[in-house]
Amino acid sequence: MESQYALGIDIGGTSTEYGIVNKLGEVIYEFDFPTKSFNEPQELVDAIYKDLEDKGYLNQIFGIGVGAPNGNYFTGNIEYAPNLTWKGIVPLAKMFEHTFGKPALLTNDANAAAMGEMLFGNAKDVKDFVTITLGTGVGSGVIVNGNLVYGHDGFAGEYGHIRIIPEGRLCGCTRRGCLETYCSSTGVVRSIEELDSENKAFSSLMSMENPSAKNVFDEADLGDLFAKEIVDYTARLLGSALADYACFSSPKAYVLFGGIAQHSGDFAKKVKLFMEENILVIYKNKIDIRVSSLHDRNAAVLGTAAHVFWDLKK
Repeated sequence: MESQYALGIDIGGTSTEYGIVNKLGEVIYEFDFPTKSFNEPQELVDAIYKDLEDKGYLNQIFGIGVGAPNGNYFTGNIEYAPNLTWKGIVPLAKMFEHTFGKPALLTNDANAAAMGEMLFGNAKDVKDFVTITLGTGVGSGVIVNGNLVYGHDGFAGEYGHIRIIPEGRLCGCTRRGCLETYCSSTGVVRSIEELDSENKAFSSLMSMENPSAKNVFDEADLGDLFAKEIVDYTARLLGSALADYACFSSPKAYVLFGGIAQHSGDFAKKVKLFMEENILVIYKNKIDIRVSSLHDRNAAVLGTAAHVFWDLKK
């Protein structure tokens, strides 16, 4: 059968998910492996190859897209990813190309999410937007005039590590005050302990063992005043940051992705409100805050596959 599908792969610290995707953004087959079960990256490549060979998909794939932490599009390498057992520089794109005999590209997960939104999600109608991924950390994929911004070295778009509070919370990058220390799911949990409030002592969050960001948003929905303060605090910091970032690329939209964005429609509205309060007047009322439509689908697999389709189209 003529090659017609892209193979999308998302490599995370816990699991690796992959799928066969058609040009309509439909995942026709998907599977996953525990990433840590492979001591060497080539072992993972071989396992995916064997599975797709057994399922009869190999000859139907025309290209491979791989999303990974610290993935560099220009070099095709994973470079010093802190949450992977494979250390140093890993030439992963070349490994896939050599094993599969197909062209392969590598990018990071936030860039892949942006491509997925542009081809299959809530940004199909715009050419200038930024995807903001709100997960364990905060990532961003920047699209300008229909093209993904990589920078000279492949690492552009690290909005999560723009510092928003001088000498603020310590970040995993070793600096202080980064956006992701406040507006990621991890940052929301940190706010439980680190925010001062007269409502704190009466909050149900304080009686929970290891409360999560989801717990915070759930309790806020139920009327917990301290939880509502945390949600408002998170939305205010994110909205203010997005107001500043508008000066860089003047996007038509920010697309929020992740559990925090999806949990409640009110959060996106609050982010929009705080953004408009802080934005430069020339950008006021021009930028949408949208919530990803890919969240309940395998967005990472769709995003990496979308990158393959986009490169082919170009």
